[in-house]
Parts: sequence; C-alpha cells; structure tokens
Amino acid sequence: MTKEELLNKTSLFLLDLDGTVYLGDEPIFGVPHALKKLRDLGKRLVFLTNNSSRTAASYREKLSRLGLFERGDEVYTSGMAAMEYLRAHFEGARVYLVATTQVREEFVRGGIRLDEEDPDVCLLAYDTELTFEKIKKLDFFLRSGLPFLATHLDDVCPTPAGPMPDVGSFLAMFERSSHRTPDAIIGKPFSPMGEAILRRYGVERGQACMVGDRLYTDIRFANNNGFSSILTLTGETTREMCEKSVDRPDLTFEALPELVEF
Repeated sequence: MTKEELLNKTSLFLLDLDGTVYLGDEPIFGVPHALKKLRDLGKRLVFLTNNSSRTAASYREKLSRLGLFERGDEVYTSGMAAMEYLRAHFEGARVYLVATTQVREEFVRGGIRLDEEDPDVCLLAYDTELTFEKIKKLDFFLRSGLPFLATHLDDVCPTPAGPMPDVGSFLAMFERSSHRTPDAIIGKPFSPMGEAILRRYGVERGQACMVGDRLYTDIRFANNNGFSSILTLTGETTREMCEKSVDRPDLTFEALPELVEF
C-alpha cells in the first residue's frame, strides 16, 4: 500500500502518544505541521492511549500545551473504553475499581457505580496511587470468583525517569496471589477497544488507521481489528525489530511527517 492509497481510504487516524506524537514533554519534530495537514485533508484525529492513569481532560490539556490538539480532535483512553465495556456487558453493576483518584472520578461522572465492599465485577486500571490495602481488597474479590477486567496489558509505562511498572506487571502479581487472569482485557491490542472505536466514530474498519511506535500494541491492535497501520520509528521500535516481528504494519516511517510529505 502506498501512502497516497492509505490517505485516500482513511477518514479516522488513531494516534498513539508518547513515542509517536511527542517524547516526554516535547512534540516530535514536524508532527504539529503534519497533524495540521491531516486536518486540512478532512481527516479526523483521535489520540489513543492505553494509559488509564489519567483522564481524557488531562491528556487534552497536555496535547494543547504542546500545540498538538485542535478543536475537533479527540482523546480516547483504555479507561474510557472500559467504561463502555461495563455499560455493554455489566449494565448497572457495582464495580470495584482500582484506579487513580482522577480516573475514579471520571467513572463516577460516566455513570459507573463504584463499590468498595460488595461489588459485582472488578476492574484494574493503571493505578499510580496503588496501595497495599487496594491490593489486598482486589485479591480477596478475585479469590471469591468475581468477574475480572483490566484496562490493558502493558508491562511498563515509559516515563522521563525510565520505564515504570504498568498494569501487565500488576497482573503478574495478582496471577501469583489469586491464580486469576483477567476475563477480558480492554485496550490495545485487543478487540474491545477497537469495537468501541467503530461504534463511537461510526466508521468502517477499512476507514481507520492506527499510527504508533509499538509493534505488539499499536500494530497488533490494527491487525486484530482490521485497521490500516503505520509504524513510526520515533519510539521503541527499530527497523530490525520490525523485520523480525509477526506484527506487520502497512507502512513504516522514520516519523509521522513522512505520511504527508510528497
């Protein structure tokens, strides 16, 4: 597939964040102009992240501050997808949610019933405020056999100080302690988030394109959901890694701006 063909067929671009549009607190060179070109072509931009420790509003603030977010753009997180999954599969259920304060507040605003004592289902998000009390309580509920959901499977989260333990690392602990693995994982590379995106934005699979720097989340997510895909080499993936991987992108660029350079 050429980039002209991909541009012609795509109406919705799903953009990973760190490593794709910015690195830490700096936009990747040329990306603000590339995003403007995509908007000028009538493309819809959705910044898509597995990181469920923050709300969409906090990401909008950061993206706006970096000059990457404009009116009409949207942010969609694995936490938001998890809310939609709960509404679809556990309507009205009481949820034990392991998450940061701001994300818990976002769930309450979204109409999700949170319950610390007698829940119907458990959801593990990326809780950077995790305490031993939360660990004990979730472990108890898992041992009792409650349905178990997780927002995503990333082992680590990139930070300026280096990689930090993410939900995948938490899940390894709970598998050892409760002998449970999630009944469903919502975010990239799995299908619940892809299905939620198709419903939310009203597009066909072939009209969506995932742009990201990780083969095993971003590109696998596109492949699992029938989306087009672009791998950028501005994050953790090298060309050598791409050549050895079973997760194959449609196009590979040194950086996102190559998509709109002719």
